[in-house]
Amino acid sequence: MEKARVLIVLRETKGFRGRFQPPSSLTPTFKSVIRHCRALPLTLILLFGTLFSAAAQPLAPRINSLLQERRANHAFWGVSIYDLEQDSLLFSRNAERGFLPASNQKLFTTAAALDLLGSTYRYETTLTFDGTTKDSVMQGDLRLNGSGDPTFGSTALRLTDPLRDWAERLAEMGVRRIEGRLIGDDEVFLDGFYPDGWSVNYLTRQKGQQMGVKAGGLSYRDNTVPVTVHATQPGQPPEVYIQPNGVLEFENRAVTSERWRGSTLLINRTFSTNRIVLTGSVARSYEGVRNVPVSDPTAFTLRIFEERLQQAGIETDLEIVDVDDLEAPSSEGEPLFVHLSPPLSEIVRVINKRSNNFYAEQVFRTYGWGGSARGGARRTETFLRRAGIDTRDLSINDGSGLSRKDLVTPQAVRELLVHMSEHPEGKAFRASLPRGGERNTTLSLRLGRTNVWAKTGSLAFVRGLSGYVERPDGSLVAFALFANNYTGPSYQITHTMDDLVQMLAVPPS
Repeated sequence: MEKARVLIVLRETKGFRGRFQPPSSLTPTFKSVIRHCRALPLTLILLFGTLFSAAAQPLAPRINSLLQERRANHAFWGVSIYDLEQDSLLFSRNAERGFLPASNQKLFTTAAALDLLGSTYRYETTLTFDGTTKDSVMQGDLRLNGSGDPTFGSTALRLTDPLRDWAERLAEMGVRRIEGRLIGDDEVFLDGFYPDGWSVNYLTRQKGQQMGVKAGGLSYRDNTVPVTVHATQPGQPPEVYIQPNGVLEFENRAVTSERWRGSTLLINRTFSTNRIVLTGSVARSYEGVRNVPVSDPTAFTLRIFEERLQQAGIETDLEIVDVDDLEAPSSEGEPLFVHLSPPLSEIVRVINKRSNNFYAEQVFRTYGWGGSARGGARRTETFLRRAGIDTRDLSINDGSGLSRKDLVTPQAVRELLVHMSEHPEGKAFRASLPRGGERNTTLSLRLGRTNVWAKTGSLAFVRGLSGYVERPDGSLVAFALFANNYTGPSYQITHTMDDLVQMLAVPPS
């Protein structure tokens, strides 16, 4: 056995200080180890031998043993692993069964977007005017034409505020007053803001970043309102500030506690309204901002723009109108300004690296037929079939993976990864995935010493991890790992997945 030969060679060379050439019968990997380890103590030599013995074992028994451990055997596992270099399947378990993907659904969304739109695609949001200008006064229709751009005024990217820029540019042009209508055109997306299968808790409680946020053809600031909360005196309600004024109605039932740390603050929303209720308590040192989704993205965007105009020193007498509410079609007028988004290659990085649900839903509708979630699902399926992937066992209902009606198979995800590794947009696709240990991503605290690009996924009783791992020789392995319906702590499932990925990073025997 090679393990025995390595130990013999290491023992024989211990203390040798001349030029050493390992026997030619050993593999390059073991030769390298011997050169670097010939002066190590025997204890470490034996440890290296044990590690290499484990690496030399066939992959399938090692994975099966890992999944049978107590921390993992309470989950329903789906695994599909493929060696891209050897073009061969390395391991499969329940690979043709359906699993809730959670945010691994974003792999389908971003791959389809790159294929259908291209990495250089940019959204265009325009401001037009139909009317007259006299003595620094604009009279007529000022119209915001949305394109579904998720980055427009977004807090996820450090970009300038386009509405503030436009307002200041109008002021620089000499405009001092605007009278007429401020129209929002959001028709690039079909109304029907929430996908099938979303939990009602996403819509009525603030469960996390970009949870329960409406998609919109005209969107601004991730379709969320910042709610700032400051602690006051123990026993008293905290102070609440909402900008702009009047966008949200709120009832403050929260209280400031005597604790210096710790908060149980909850923000509940009345379904399909802009009314929120704050409950729970905040520590007496608390000062924070919660981003609360709005019920009408178009009206929200228009309200913010009017406020930006006023801040720029422009008086306004404007009627805010959704284009859907116009009794008769209006002229789009002449273009004043155009805002271009970053290229799609940057947008998909936000989707995958930070698992941004709002961005995913916007992009999903952008390439979807008719600007709808259903159209996005059908076009995703068409892309997958064109890639040679069987879609009969898939259920696609949204772009983010929040839907509890989404179902994917590990085999389909693995086949997608293989397909994208050879796709013209494959470089942009892989670059969008979090690296092991990469800061400000969902892998920032995981797999820091492993050369891996992978998308995470998490919902209640659901974990997923799919992507690519690179071995020391530069070869790539594509993997799709899913665990559903587990009853133990989630961290045990996460650690098991990470151990499996680290196992794949070891060169095959």
